[in-house]
Amino acid sequence: MELGRSRYVGGVVLVSLCYVLVRWLLQFVVLRARSKELKELEIVVLRHELAILRRKARRPAITAVDRLFLSAASRFLPGARWRSFIVTPTTLLRWHRRLVVKRWTFARPVGRPPLRREIQDLVLRLARDNPRWGYPRIVGELKGLGVTVSATTVRAWLRAAGLGPAGKRGEMTWREFVRAHRQSLLAVDFFTVETIWLQRLYVLLFIELGSRRVHVAGCTPNPSTVWVVEQARHLSWTLAERADPMRFLIRDRDRKFTDGFDDVFRSDGIEVVRTPFRAPQANGVAERFVRTVCRGCLDWLLVLNQQHLERIVAVFVDHYNPHRPHRALSLVPLSQGGLLQRCRHPVMLVFCAVIASAVSFTSTSWPRNAVSAPYRRVDRPPSASRSKAVCGPQGGSSRLG
Repeated sequence: MELGRSRYVGGVVLVSLCYVLVRWLLQFVVLRARSKELKELEIVVLRHELAILRRKARRPAITAVDRLFLSAASRFLPGARWRSFIVTPTTLLRWHRRLVVKRWTFARPVGRPPLRREIQDLVLRLARDNPRWGYPRIVGELKGLGVTVSATTVRAWLRAAGLGPAGKRGEMTWREFVRAHRQSLLAVDFFTVETIWLQRLYVLLFIELGSRRVHVAGCTPNPSTVWVVEQARHLSWTLAERADPMRFLIRDRDRKFTDGFDDVFRSDGIEVVRTPFRAPQANGVAERFVRTVCRGCLDWLLVLNQQHLERIVAVFVDHYNPHRPHRALSLVPLSQGGLLQRCRHPVMLVFCAVIASAVSFTSTSWPRNAVSAPYRRVDRPPSASRSKAVCGPQGGSSRLG
C-alpha cells in the first residue's frame, strides 16, 4: 500500500517537472520567433505599467542587496536607459560612490594634527607678559622659535583664556575696579516717590560700597542745581570726619548732577566716575538699595507730603545701617545700635515707620476719606531727563521712561 502511494507521488512530480520544462522551451521558441518591434512594444507597455504603479504605491524599501545590484547594472547601461530604474540617476551615482569608498578601508586622519599643550601655554604666557603684542606679533615671535601657529588659533586661545586683543589686555574691568576700591567708593543716585496727592518727590541718597552705609541727603519736589550742590557740600563735610577718606564717587549721567556737583567732591580729592550710558548695573549697589526701600517700606505706605517721606526714609535708614545684613558683608550687621533694635521683621518696620511719622499726620490737613481714595500710578512725562525708580503702595518699584 505504502509502496504504491510513493510511486504515485513520484510520477506526479515527474510529470509536473516535464510540464515546466516544456513550457519554458515553448516560451524560448516564441521569444526567438518574436520580432524586434514586438519586443520594444512590450517593453514600452511594461514601462507604462511601472509608471502607473509608481503613482499608486509608496516608495519601496530598498535593501543593501538591491543597491548593489542596481549600482552594478547601471554601469552596463547607457545614461539614457537609466529612466527605467525606480531611483533617480543621482541616487545611483551616490550608491556607486559609497561602494568605491567602502573598498578603501585604511584609516585616514581627520583635520589638522593637534598642537601640543606646551605651545598653548607659551602663547598665553607671551600674551600676559606683553599686553601690547597683537596676534601677528605673537605668531612672529613663535616662528622665531621654530613653532608655526596661525593668528586665528592664537586669537581663539586668548579668548578662551579671557584675554582680549592688544591694548585691552591689561586694562582693569569694571568689576575688578569696584572690588579693588570698594572701601573707598561712594555711589549716588536719585529715586522718586509719588504722594497721595499725585506729587512727585525726589530723594537723593549716597551709599558707601564698602560698608553699605546709606546717607540720605534730602528730599525735594524740585531738585534744582543749587539744592543738589548744597546737599553735596553737606555730605562732604560729613565725609571729612572719616579716618579713611573716599577716593571715588560713582554716579550716572543724570542732568541733575551738574559740574558744580562734581566740583564739590573734586575739591576734597574725590574723583567722579560716570557710568556708561543706559547701564544701571554699573551703579548696582545704589539701585539695589532703591529696590530694598521701595519693596520693604514705601510700597506699603501712602505718603502724604515731603515731611512724611523724610520721616519714613529716616526711620528706614536708621534700621538699614545698623541691622540690615548684606551678602557682601557675610550677612553680618554693621553694628548693634539704632532706634529700631527690636523691629527686625519687615511688618514691624513698616509699623514703626508709621508710628514715627505721627507728627506729620497731625500737622497735615487732609480729608477724612483720603486713605480710601483710589490711588493710581502716573507715568513720567516725556520731557523727563532719565528713568528713575518710582515707589508706590502695593505696586513695587518700576522704571519709567
